[in-house]
Amino acid sequence: MTHTLPLPDFTHERVEVITGRRSGLFLAVALHSSVLGSALGGARLWTYPHWSDALGDALRLSAAMTLKNAAAGLDAGGGKSVIALPEGAVLDADRRRAAFLDLGDAVESLHGLYRTAEDVGSTTEDMLVVSERTDHVVGLPDAVGGSGEPAGPTSLGVYESLRATLERVTGSDDVAGRRITISGLGQVGSRLAVRLAAEGAVLTVTDVNPAKQHLAAELGARWCPPGEEHLAAADVFVPAGIGGVLTDEVIDALDARAVCGPANNPLAARTGAERLAGRGVLYAPDFVVNAGGVIYLDLEAKKLGTRPAIMERVSAIGDTLRRIYDEAETRGVTPLAAAEGLAAERLAGGRAPALAG
Repeated sequence: MTHTLPLPDFTHERVEVITGRRSGLFLAVALHSSVLGSALGGARLWTYPHWSDALGDALRLSAAMTLKNAAAGLDAGGGKSVIALPEGAVLDADRRRAAFLDLGDAVESLHGLYRTAEDVGSTTEDMLVVSERTDHVVGLPDAVGGSGEPAGPTSLGVYESLRATLERVTGSDDVAGRRITISGLGQVGSRLAVRLAAEGAVLTVTDVNPAKQHLAAELGARWCPPGEEHLAAADVFVPAGIGGVLTDEVIDALDARAVCGPANNPLAARTGAERLAGRGVLYAPDFVVNAGGVIYLDLEAKKLGTRPAIMERVSAIGDTLRRIYDEAETRGVTPLAAAEGLAAERLAGGRAPALAG
């Protein structure tokens, strides 16, 4: 369940809100910006207490995608789609297929201004269903010649961001012996946890799914009850679940030197960045940290570079974050403000040159 947040300001080019004619579910497709090219952003399948919460999520996530794609130097605008499940609803296979066929129709109605992909709650197989109704979808399964699951590239970008953040707060980018709390063990969080455990990090982990305790045990990580993980002493707190978790109350109680994670929009309010800074907690902007997947999907779909070259581009997220930290320190602003400035410059300057390789 997502946190209930107020609707954001409406700065979008176009938003399609429909009731799926096959599934009967609420769907929102939000195109925030196509200034830099066809928008790219995933399709989220999630449970919401009210349709307006799903709409708000789509609006916030699509705006964040504009920042993410711009800061990453992609020729791609920002968009997002959401399929909302009523509380307590469980989709059987037929209704799930119906929902993603409905999504395909909604995406097609934007005539190429928005491309969708997998996201929280959806899979590459779901994107294959979407492709029956529209060509404007990326991240299809490897088995059909697609680029496959983007969680690996996303987790690589998070890992490099984590190293850059540790370097800033500890003087070394070595994760061995560092206390790291991961909140959310989904596709990205679990991959990150496995890598950090192998490199000797001291992990505290949690997830709303109690079955994830098995992974914690395998990794030798401490399991923390959901909702209490921010109280664990850590060098870095890694939000890797749903957004809005960093409320004022959580920030005031947070026992960490830095926040760096893949969750979209982890700040319940933008003022949370200043609140963290006031407590001396370094904040890595989420739309920089989690850009690995969208870099991979966009460049793979456009055949811009070999796969090794694209993964090098993903690894460079850590260096981008280092520059943002330097800029923030020089200007006396938060890293969030510095990262937003980077994205604004990109949006004002137009498209970047294609990646060679």
